[in-house]
Amino acid sequence: MAASVVVSTSVSQFFNYGYRRPSLSSFSSSNSFAKTNLKHTSQCFSNLLRSNSKSPLYGRQFIVRTSIKESENESEKELGFVGEDSAVFELGEQKISSWVYFTAILGVVLYVLNVAWIDNSTGYGKAFIDAVSSLSDSHEVVMLILILIFAGVHSGLASFRNTGEKLIGERPFRVLFAGISLPLAVSTIVYFINHRYDGLQLWQVQDTPGLHQLLWLSNFISFFFLYPSTFNLLEVAAVDKPKLHLWETGIIRITRHPQMVGQVIWCLAHTIWIGNSVAVAASFGLIAHHLFGVWNGDRRLAIKFGEDFESVKSRTSVVPFAAILDGRQKLPKDFYKEFLRLPYLTITALTLGAYFAHPLMQAASFNLHW
Repeated sequence: MAASVVVSTSVSQFFNYGYRRPSLSSFSSSNSFAKTNLKHTSQCFSNLLRSNSKSPLYGRQFIVRTSIKESENESEKELGFVGEDSAVFELGEQKISSWVYFTAILGVVLYVLNVAWIDNSTGYGKAFIDAVSSLSDSHEVVMLILILIFAGVHSGLASFRNTGEKLIGERPFRVLFAGISLPLAVSTIVYFINHRYDGLQLWQVQDTPGLHQLLWLSNFISFFFLYPSTFNLLEVAAVDKPKLHLWETGIIRITRHPQMVGQVIWCLAHTIWIGNSVAVAASFGLIAHHLFGVWNGDRRLAIKFGEDFESVKSRTSVVPFAAILDGRQKLPKDFYKEFLRLPYLTITALTLGAYFAHPLMQAASFNLHW
């Protein structure tokens, strides 16, 4: 217990009535001594109040403030973070066997994906695209239908996650989730690549000086927002038990929903550059899906983490930098260090690699004839 006494008079007047200021050691002594000292202080107050009415202290106010800290842990929880430190990667805690399993699983997944979906001679990907394309002659409509199918399955399974994990376990549910979502995502991406210039041209600004560099930089930045889930690749591949995380540092300080922000940046940059109706349709569908994800994501986190999520929500924002600008989010002086971590460096390398691999991606997509 800590007690503080504020007396609205001068120190010299206070000493004239025989009060001795306690030393610093008295505040760190045992509880019994603290109680005795507090009792002595109260007696001094009583004597002062009963003193002569002509006393300069008569009628003055004495304010006693007492604060009780129930436990050190509760204080730390109140003032500190309740979420997780994002993008932490401790090399000493890694197991070689885990990354061997990850590599093996990744190889198996890519092989099965190619045989069962991508390869036109054995997979069902082309049949799926043909079935959706038969619904409309409009590339814009087909693009929106593909996004709607992917969004419905992806968000639907995400919403069913708690129940699904209880029924079949965390790892089997992750395999089910990825096994259905990944082929649909590949189909949507390939269709967009193959038909991105098939729509009605609405504007043409590709010759604008400096525009390519500006949009390239925007796309590069978008990937730092798009993939916060890759902070733990071992969970993505179900090598480690998958968890629903409540991140609170790094990119989360800027926006609580970085994937939505990254998708908006990516869509705007590509739509400005391409400038046709297919790009507009794709961007509309993707942004709508991620805006729904903002609501659905907050709902799932609130169910999972309760008051801890409300605490994180109170000092973060959906709109980038909003919580920082209005003072709810206090950036540490070494904030930049939260980005100097291996996952962010990995995202940087993969983003640059994807840019230089654009010709290969476009050629591979074209050869599928989806």
